[in-house]
Amino acid sequence: MHLLDQYLAYLTHERLLRPLTRLNYQRDISVLFELSQGLPVEHLQPTHIRRYIAQLHAQGLSGKSLARMLSAWRGFYKFLGQRHGLEANPCVGVRTPKTPKLLPQTLTPEQAARLVEIEQDDVLAIRDRAMWELFYSSGLRLAELVGLDLGGVDLTDATVTVTGKGDKTRIVPVGRHAITAIKAWLEVRDTCAKPAENALFISRRGSRITPRAVEYRLKLWAARQGIPFDIHPHTLRHSFASHILQSSGDLRAVQEMLGHANISTTQIYTHLDFQHLAQVYDKAHPRAKKKTG
Repeated sequence: MHLLDQYLAYLTHERLLRPLTRLNYQRDISVLFELSQGLPVEHLQPTHIRRYIAQLHAQGLSGKSLARMLSAWRGFYKFLGQRHGLEANPCVGVRTPKTPKLLPQTLTPEQAARLVEIEQDDVLAIRDRAMWELFYSSGLRLAELVGLDLGGVDLTDATVTVTGKGDKTRIVPVGRHAITAIKAWLEVRDTCAKPAENALFISRRGSRITPRAVEYRLKLWAARQGIPFDIHPHTLRHSFASHILQSSGDLRAVQEMLGHANISTTQIYTHLDFQHLAQVYDKAHPRAKKKTG
C-alpha cells in the first residue's frame, strides 16, 4: 500500500479524524509528493523541505497556510518513523515565513459616535450604551468588561480598574460620555439585578452578562445604527487605540492604556506618569473633547 494511503487509513481508523480533516491532510501531503518529483519521501532532507516551503511561499501561499501544511508533513513523517522505522523527521526545525499582520478594522470617529449614541428607551438600551461608551472610552477587552464589578469604576476619579491578560491590573481613564452613561445605567441596574450580584453589567436575567451576549447586542446595535461592516467588541478597542494614536502620536501612552504585555512584565504603571497619561487622553480622545460653538 502506498505510504500516503497507509497514513490516511491510520488517520481514519486509529486517529478517528473526520472526513473533511482527513481530506485536508491528504491534500497537504499530496503537495509534498508533487514537489519531490519522484524522489522518495523517505529520502528527503531538511534542505528539501526548506526549498519546497520557499517555492510555495513564492507562489503566494501565506505563512498561515504554509504552517498548516508543514504541520501535516511533520505528522506524516512522525507516522513513518513509528511504523516504518524512518530515523529522522526532515520537517523538524524547519520554519515557515511569518504572515504579515493585517491592520485591524476600525470605526471612524463619526461611526463610533453614531454607534454609542443610541436611544435609551429601555433598561437594556441604557446598559448597552454604557457598555459601548466604556469600550470605546477606555479600550477594554471583552473579558475585562464582562469581568468588571461594581467597584471597578471610580466615577469620582473617572478611572476604571481592570484585570487583563496574565492577571495584570491596570487603571485606565474613563471619558465624560462614558461616565454619564454608566451613571444612567447604575440608576436602573438594581431593577433587574439578582440579590448580591456584584457584576457591573448584568443580563436581563439579573446575573453577570456573558461575552456572547455582549457580542450579540453589539452586532444588533451596529446594524440598527447603520455601521456598514461586521463589528466585534474588539473593533471598539482597536478604534479607541487608533483614534488616540492618530491624535496624540504618543504610542507609549496608548500601549499603557491598552495593557499590552510588552510594556511591563512585572507591575503596570511602575514608571508611568499618570498625570501625563490623563492629559494625553483628555486632549486626544474624540469623545473627551468638549464641543465648541
